[in-house]
Amino acid sequence: MYQPKGMEYDVIVVGAGHAGIEAALAAAKMGKVVLLLTLNLDNVALLPCNPSIGGPAKANLVREIDALGGQMAKTIDQTLMQIRMLNTSKGPAVQALRSQLDRKLYQRYMKQVLENTPNLYLKEGVVTDLIVKDDTVLGVKVGPREVRGKTVILATGTYLRSVIHIGEETYQLAPQGQCPANEMGKALEKYLPLVRFKTGTPARVNLRSLDFSKMTIQPGDENIGGFSFETKELNIKQVPCWLTYTNEETHQIIRNNLHRAALYSGQITGPGPRYCPSIEAKVVQFPDRTGHQVFVEPEGWNTSEGYLSGLATSLPVDVQIQFLRTIPGLENVEVMRAGYAIEYDCFDPRLLNTYLQVKSIKGLFSAGQINGSSGYEEAAGQGLIAGINAALYVDGKDLFTIDRSQAYLGVLIDDLVIKGTNEPYRIMTSRAEYRLFLRADNADQRLTPLGYKLGLISQERYDKFQEKWANIEGEIERLENVKLRSNQATNEILQKLGTTEIRHGITLAELLRRPEIGYQDLAHLDELPDLPPEVIKEVEISIKYKGYLKKQEEAIARFRKTENLKLPVIDYKQVKGLSREAVEKLSEQQPITLGQASRISGVSPADISVLLVYIEQMKKVQEK
Repeated sequence: MYQPKGMEYDVIVVGAGHAGIEAALAAAKMGKVVLLLTLNLDNVALLPCNPSIGGPAKANLVREIDALGGQMAKTIDQTLMQIRMLNTSKGPAVQALRSQLDRKLYQRYMKQVLENTPNLYLKEGVVTDLIVKDDTVLGVKVGPREVRGKTVILATGTYLRSVIHIGEETYQLAPQGQCPANEMGKALEKYLPLVRFKTGTPARVNLRSLDFSKMTIQPGDENIGGFSFETKELNIKQVPCWLTYTNEETHQIIRNNLHRAALYSGQITGPGPRYCPSIEAKVVQFPDRTGHQVFVEPEGWNTSEGYLSGLATSLPVDVQIQFLRTIPGLENVEVMRAGYAIEYDCFDPRLLNTYLQVKSIKGLFSAGQINGSSGYEEAAGQGLIAGINAALYVDGKDLFTIDRSQAYLGVLIDDLVIKGTNEPYRIMTSRAEYRLFLRADNADQRLTPLGYKLGLISQERYDKFQEKWANIEGEIERLENVKLRSNQATNEILQKLGTTEIRHGITLAELLRRPEIGYQDLAHLDELPDLPPEVIKEVEISIKYKGYLKKQEEAIARFRKTENLKLPVIDYKQVKGLSREAVEKLSEQQPITLGQASRISGVSPADISVLLVYIEQMKKVQEK
């Protein structure tokens, strides 16, 4: 029985992938009674593609989820096999953690968290339809039964009428051979138009059949902490990944068989992810490349199954085996699972507002790949925001949003619901205008106070957060005020550090701004306090990049002047001076702020000026 007698759920979440999990946990932590429905309890928190999480911009999302009180980072730190810091030769804005996970352990850990969360009911069931009356969602249908809820969050991933393609063969299946949500996909068309997208995955292979002596080892990094701000150290013996490359022989086999690839034979109609293309797409789009990277990644501590990152494909099995055996180290490869492409239904995300609520149906929210995004991290971030807003909606409170100057979460959601996407959307550092401010390391400074106000951050954690940032600010102030004494001993130390011609009266902070000087170098010149590594890191970044951060803060202040200007309900057809395209796009999307309006394709700066004048005129009329 899915609904105890007399009970109405506050929030019903459909789908227990990364989006559904964060949505359900957030709403439950905020005191709501939550039902989390999944097609199969054994596939909760499934990692159907890479057994890894993180990377540029994606790691920022994971840190932001953690800073707001989400679960993903904590589970990563409990189940990872390897962790690395990427882009260490570059600035802090693009440095990013990436973790290799034990796939099954991650699932079991996340399922246990769900099962032990108060107010959260995790159940197996096939949702076949929504219950909607007077443009308001009232619950869902689970087979013949009606399950009532005050809000519903759709987090269906790639399951809506999904079709798997392996060469000429097609199967009505969801990821890893599961049953697709065909009835739900058909039912949703009654309420909203759907579009078709595509993604894919590479073959899984037996690691025992590989020759690692022909590959380059990719070890993890030691002593770099974890994804969660609450993880202080990781005590595991990390496993390596391995790097090899395709070659011209590989590419020729693929070219010879393109007519058999579902992607090029006409079987697949939906667009795929631009920034994670299949190997056949790489060969076609980059004909001059003589090799493409292939990362061999283990899938777990207790399995010999490995993942070939970079080799997603829709080619037939016999062709997959043939081209794999041309790659160094894979000459005798044993394929355990074939790679495949998968097509599925999703929404045009412009049907949503920035709260991830469907504009046309009150109480209906959606998150994850159903919104046109790709990736575990993007899904989890949306799920967290949708879960928060579903809980606030039930309480009749103002809904929660983050703008693009506050977090990558804001960039992600703003891009989706304002600009839309014609292919599976992937977050990237280049999408963020204020990426120096939106670093992974300071996500807690930006978002933990918000999580605390929402009830997602405990008092104990918040107190530790405040202590950490008080220490950071105190040490920065101290270094800004301690002047360097000009004497022979100081000069000798500076010469050893490779720094000369220091003017009299320079502060330690001014010295630290020099690229060749690190925080620990200052110990030669002054007694440093005993501070945790994360505090030292923030002190150094804040001082070294002070000028750049100040400019970015000024740019953010300018951005917020228009971003925070709320738009009233406007009949855009009555606004004289707007272009025809602007009238059409603004009427369709109904932006909430002037900043959102300015980012809609087809709305020009001239149209924004017209809107500003119109709003001022409306204010004067109302004041009279």
